[in-house]
Amino acid sequence: MLITEYRLELVIQALRAVLPLAHPADAALSHHFRSERTGSGERALIAETVFGILRHRAFLELACTAERSTPRRMALAYWVRFGGYNLRELTPLLKPTESEWLGQVKGYKMAELPLSIQAELPDWVIEKLRGSMSDEDILATGRAMQQSAPLDLRVNTLRASRDEVMQGLQGEKVEATLTPLSPIGIRVKGKPPLNKSPMFEGGKFEVQDEGSQLLGFLLAPKRNEMVVDFCAGAGGKTLLLGAMMNSQGRLYAFDVSEKRLANLKPRMARSGLSNVQPQLIAHEHDQKIKRLAGKIDRVLVDAPCSGLGTLRRNPDLKFRQSPTSVDELNVKQAAILAAAAKLLKAGGRLVYATCSLLPQENQEIVAAFLTAHPNFILLPAGEVLKQQKIPLEMGDYLQLLPQVHSTDGFFAAVLERQAA
Repeated sequence: MLITEYRLELVIQALRAVLPLAHPADAALSHHFRSERTGSGERALIAETVFGILRHRAFLELACTAERSTPRRMALAYWVRFGGYNLRELTPLLKPTESEWLGQVKGYKMAELPLSIQAELPDWVIEKLRGSMSDEDILATGRAMQQSAPLDLRVNTLRASRDEVMQGLQGEKVEATLTPLSPIGIRVKGKPPLNKSPMFEGGKFEVQDEGSQLLGFLLAPKRNEMVVDFCAGAGGKTLLLGAMMNSQGRLYAFDVSEKRLANLKPRMARSGLSNVQPQLIAHEHDQKIKRLAGKIDRVLVDAPCSGLGTLRRNPDLKFRQSPTSVDELNVKQAAILAAAAKLLKAGGRLVYATCSLLPQENQEIVAAFLTAHPNFILLPAGEVLKQQKIPLEMGDYLQLLPQVHSTDGFFAAVLERQAA
């Protein structure tokens, strides 16, 4: 798209609204679009530029020099270095000194820059990852996180087969392939308006990252079981579990947010599920939870976390989180896991999962739980996946990385309660 003075000004206004990061970037940008009337073509350019700048912010602040990192300079530097524009295209917009400066921006040799800039990860994140990753792996992960995420769909097996949805997408002229790991996933090319698809409106698919779909197969709920989605949110995984149960048995969707549970209701209506019971709770010790103690077959704990595995979608999270916020999350994660474990009957299964890459939110939480709860054992995630006929080599834990698995960064542990 041709960059004009008008379009540059629109991008600058959006960056002023988003870059302070007083709110999540996607929410701030949505609010900005609602308050400013902008054409759909301009919206696409603005969104791509804003999120591109967030993905490459460390490099761009270096290239702009921190004290001169104005929205205008950030946008120009992004377009020249990462956005596919050449200097000649932008020359009509430039002030006298900007052409020479942008030539320097193009000339930076990335391999000579510090790891935090190459990987686009804050120093504190790199330090926490160094306990479990080499610098080479951190760099590969950081580079993968600088790419935008693919669009994955989960077929609602209660309403349709994967082949049926694939054929329907072809009929709608949507390019798609089967996901390599999830047997109910489809990966779509580009960003078609799928929310207008008759198949979406008919509940035949939902948007859900392939890695997130695999959590359902680790839990492997069966028909007629009692199952709990402990931190249900807007219910993406709840809907997956309900379909795996063929809408039989009972599936409780707990969450502390009334708004998130309200978002689940229209999705539930589309899905055709009748076995889901959304339940608003005040905290992990709510009476609604206590009355189910020892009665539940399977529990999914998709714990609140830093979200650092989702930087392809939410690049602002690396600036919105901090060592302190992760410490606070650890307290919450340990408390939620301990409370959720009380629900299980003997022989019951719990899956603890996060979309974080930090061992502090993952292995360390699970190890501390197992030490404090000797009546629980760890089931190797690789073995569970093999039982589900999912072709993925894993050890004790599920650990997904974007550069290896083309999914968000996910962690999961499968725990089983032993007879007393």
